[in-house]
Amino acid sequence: MSYEDTKIIRVTKSRRPQIVVIGGGTGLPVVLNALKDRNAEITAIVTVSDDGGSSGSIRNFINVVPPGDIRNVLVSLSDISQEEKDVFQYRFDSSDSFFSGHAIGNLIIAALNEMHGNIFDAVQSLSRMMRVDGHVFPASNEPLTLNAEFIDGSIQAGEKEITDKDKRIKRVWVTNSNSNVEPEAVSPVLDAIMRADAVVLGPGSLFTSILPNLMIPNLGEAVRKTPAEVIYICNIMTQLGETDHFTDCDHVSVINKHLGGHYIDTTLVNGAKIDMSKFDPDDYDAYIDPVKNDYAGLREQGCRVITDDFIDQRSGLVFHDGQKVANEIINRALASKSFRKRME
Repeated sequence: MSYEDTKIIRVTKSRRPQIVVIGGGTGLPVVLNALKDRNAEITAIVTVSDDGGSSGSIRNFINVVPPGDIRNVLVSLSDISQEEKDVFQYRFDSSDSFFSGHAIGNLIIAALNEMHGNIFDAVQSLSRMMRVDGHVFPASNEPLTLNAEFIDGSIQAGEKEITDKDKRIKRVWVTNSNSNVEPEAVSPVLDAIMRADAVVLGPGSLFTSILPNLMIPNLGEAVRKTPAEVIYICNIMTQLGETDHFTDCDHVSVINKHLGGHYIDTTLVNGAKIDMSKFDPDDYDAYIDPVKNDYAGLREQGCRVITDDFIDQRSGLVFHDGQKVANEIINRALASKSFRKRME
């Protein structure tokens, strides 16, 4: 089945809220896992500009869209057994010089990409095999390169290289890694955004997981035009080399500036205090401080602010509480104009 034939199925699901989640990184599966247990139709749109770790290595060798974020999202929405998920997620250890660091799922995605000739069809095929409840769409059918201009005027290409510079980022954009053709999202991605009741951005790295998707011109345009409620899940912690000293308002301001207007309708921000003395600093080498609140600044940007204790500290790490976040997303989706219109 080619991507032209992919449709958003809504025969028996017509009364379920349609939720699109856009992003990448480790935060995305946390929200998807929680939403999966709700009566919602989920579409995950996943970034394709990662160039680090196993994903980056595979991308460099066989010129495929980096599979790591796609792999984790597939697992989060899959109904296969835990044993099968563990096999798919298994990463070879350093004693195996040939496969060292590679996850089995990454290799499977790369193989299917070669078999189908493109990543979109490969992911749809694997979604069926893994009995995915929902849709997993790569943001683009081609590998993309992330580019950044820093405040000092210098420019750098490559996600890892950008964050390694540890400079304040002014703006980012994406280019096609294989040609000079303008990056684009395929039609099912755009259709999902336009039909959604809620479009969720994050959680995830602002400049390297969220904005790369929005900087695909036709995808960003769909987010600007969608009648859906656009929700931003603000990060709990600032991130080294990306959002040092950012407030929640700074995060939203950066997204709005990249989109060219005030397009965030609702922001979910953590209002609970974090006692960092309880945590091992070695677990947070990429993070600096809790994101500070600037409620007045958020309201000035025209967005609704929902504040709660959104932290799940049961694992000993500072992650979003997926259940609380999912509750708010569902509530906003059910209250959206698009959902109410569909129910009339």
